[in-house]
Amino acid sequence: MSILHNDWNELVGNEFTRSYYLELREFLKREFETETVYPPMGQLYEALHTTSYQQTKVVILGQDPYHGPGQAHGLSFSVKPNVNVPPSLKNIYKELAVDIGCTPVDHGYLKAWADQGVLLLNTVLSVRKKQPGSHQGKGWERFTNKVIEVLNEREQPVIFLLWGRHAQAKESMIDTSRHYVLKSPHPSPFSANKGFFGSRPFSTINRILVKIERTPINWQLPMKAELPTDAG
Repeated sequence: MSILHNDWNELVGNEFTRSYYLELREFLKREFETETVYPPMGQLYEALHTTSYQQTKVVILGQDPYHGPGQAHGLSFSVKPNVNVPPSLKNIYKELAVDIGCTPVDHGYLKAWADQGVLLLNTVLSVRKKQPGSHQGKGWERFTNKVIEVLNEREQPVIFLLWGRHAQAKESMIDTSRHYVLKSPHPSPFSANKGFFGSRPFSTINRILVKIERTPINWQLPMKAELPTDAG
């Protein structure tokens, strides 16, 4: 049975048979049995399931999932609709409002972006409750590097949005003669004032998409009342 249900399976499905991944799987089995782990097991690959390889226009690279109860659901920077909007995402919304006039919404659920081809990918796809970084160095990075690698091999340009040093460490994997890399400090409260605010990534992305003859992203999210009842 395939773990991935779309074109990603053909491109990165072989990773699931490699020794590093089998070790990662055993680690995850133990973690899910003995600890509280986020996101739920069924949402570990939500980013890839929501945004196919063919559909991907933009990659927003996060680090590891949110580690608080009920927050993470498999998309970087996104939280489930009934969870408080995290500080980094509040800052993203502030920049969205200044950059392209988007109305800040009453939730942090970003699936509407993923549905339009924004791959919301964390470099590590799981975390132990209240222990940020607890699943780093277990094999996830190798898997998500493969995702970046196959996007980099694509002829059709991809726009990579790299916020903060951790994401920017992946720039060396990207052929910037073919793809686009946008960089700024991370939107977290610790660094947003050091260059994230005023970086205008969303209008820049849409200008590039027009230039390469792809449909721009509608960055305006629906309000919570407009979300599907099964959201998150």
